[in-house]
Amino acid sequence: EAEARAGGTQVAVTVPLAGQENGQHYEQLLWRPESPTLLDAWIAVGDDAAASYLGLRSVAVADGRFLVNDRPVVLRSVLSQGYWPDTHLAAPESALRREAELIAELGFNSVRVHQKIEDPRFLYHADRLGLLVWGEMPATYTVSDEAVVRTTREWTEAVRRDASHPSIVTWVPLNESWGVQHLASRADQRAFAEALYHLTKALDPTRPVISNDGWELGTSDLWTVHDYESEGAVLTARYDVPEADLRASLEGIGPSGRRIRLDGTEDRGEPVMLTEFGGVKWAPGAASEAAWGYSEASSAEDFDRRVGDILRAVQGASIGRGRRTGLAGWCWTQLTDTLQEVNGLLTAEREPKLPVERLRALVRGD
Repeated sequence: EAEARAGGTQVAVTVPLAGQENGQHYEQLLWRPESPTLLDAWIAVGDDAAASYLGLRSVAVADGRFLVNDRPVVLRSVLSQGYWPDTHLAAPESALRREAELIAELGFNSVRVHQKIEDPRFLYHADRLGLLVWGEMPATYTVSDEAVVRTTREWTEAVRRDASHPSIVTWVPLNESWGVQHLASRADQRAFAEALYHLTKALDPTRPVISNDGWELGTSDLWTVHDYESEGAVLTARYDVPEADLRASLEGIGPSGRRIRLDGTEDRGEPVMLTEFGGVKWAPGAASEAAWGYSEASSAEDFDRRVGDILRAVQGASIGRGRRTGLAGWCWTQLTDTLQEVNGLLTAEREPKLPVERLRALVRGD
């Protein structure tokens, strides 16, 4: 039991945990993907009481790796835009729960929530299931004084609201220079991107921050690349290379035709991740003018072949299975068909385009 009285002033209270046999059993209390332990919390002030929960875990980057509780975790992530055909962004709780469960069943250990501030009910289920979530700010259409003020205010509100979720492990204030299209050449736009990075670190110094996911990265805790190459052999040639060659590739023009790192940035050994790739279209029965993807499958069998070819190349370039250097994680595009983007592993109605067991085997590299 802990008590704090400060006359209206907010104070921090340290609550001692029960003896853990000299700390030997402390790890049993930790929240981690394979064992997402949640601790119940109950707070009473006078006659008022509230119940909640918390997860104990740390997130860090070191030596080119992404660490959870000081142990390396290779992110197998999927991009999710969180649209539903009937309700758009307003999904019922049952749908949010099933979404989180499907992501885990498909073999992913992480989800990049793309261009939306996710519903806290989804984050609760991610906490419960051990999913690692990337929190991302929706882009402003263009940069202006008003856009700077609104983005700063709304992003601050989002980080403060969701920072207590153990599932959130990374913050992404900008993506692909959207809203800051001249980031590489205009000092005001670069200053805005740098300010968002440092604002996020000031609000939450416990999580990595990606300054501008995909390309034109300034100060950043991760180097992230978007690459929609459709041939596995080409991806292997680009990323399944010695560490020095992988890091040298960050210095120049990336697959998108833009610089990956801005001039003046320094590579201090941050992890390298492929945070958008895949995007294979398979849309039987969809009108051709309404369906789009980065490459196209001609049948279910061809979809299986293409997805597997791309995933195997990226998995082979990733840390793990005896490999100590390489990509520290990846994010497949995308979970579901979304409006004209008919390149999901699932349809917009959340029907798998291949059996779940087969998709899981592809995602996990089994």
